[in-house]
Amino acid sequence: MAMALRCFRHLPSLLYRSLFTTIRGLPQAPAGCPALLLDGCRQCVHQMLLTRQLATKKAKGKGQSQARVNISAALVEDIINLEETNEDMQAVVEALKEDFSRNLSVRTSQGALDHIIVMTKDGKFPLNQLGQISQKSPQLIIVNMTNFPESTAAATKAIRESGMNLNPEVDGTIIRVPIPKVTREHRESLAKLAKQSNNKSKEALRKVRSKSINQVKKFKNKVSEDTIWLLEKQIQQMADSAAAEMDKLLAAKTKELLG
Repeated sequence: MAMALRCFRHLPSLLYRSLFTTIRGLPQAPAGCPALLLDGCRQCVHQMLLTRQLATKKAKGKGQSQARVNISAALVEDIINLEETNEDMQAVVEALKEDFSRNLSVRTSQGALDHIIVMTKDGKFPLNQLGQISQKSPQLIIVNMTNFPESTAAATKAIRESGMNLNPEVDGTIIRVPIPKVTREHRESLAKLAKQSNNKSKEALRKVRSKSINQVKKFKNKVSEDTIWLLEKQIQQMADSAAAEMDKLLAAKTKELLG
């Protein structure tokens, strides 16, 4: 009994440790404390830390907001890899940023055509791997398909359907791409495409979120409801943060396109 009291005397100091402390990182057993009893303490501290996080939740109401959840990734690594989930969400944001930079510009340049994907009988290829792209004048881009003449029709279709408001003309194995004038209609068309790209990216983000939440729910019979709630909350927060970043990118791009 005295040995047990000596062990539990150390428990309050453990409870005031940061929520980011992993259970494996808790201090070793005090002298004379049985290892089995310490393991019980570890489990108790783990549950109490999670419960403490849950207790920070604020009731929704006028002028109130919910406190953010920030679970240590190491604490739940056996359930889900939160760092990997965050990386997957950020990858969606980066893809949108690259799409805006590469494909949505008021001034069309030859570089904008480089990565247009062309569907051929042998698979998908970037346009710059099939044809030689050059800018003949400020108003005209030329795509020479001499090396892959059989892909000329597919390349023409890919350029037309790229969403860049281009209307290519074919002359044998030469594709002429007139650069549209920068009109108000053209700017508005590009802004509309930017919004469509943002919506597609948000759909991809929702898929990452749903996949992660489904992974967590697989453990609902193995861990507490509080743990499941906290993880779902944190995953949603990560998704909300990524979506907000995407909205900022869209707002900046729309402003740029509309001048």
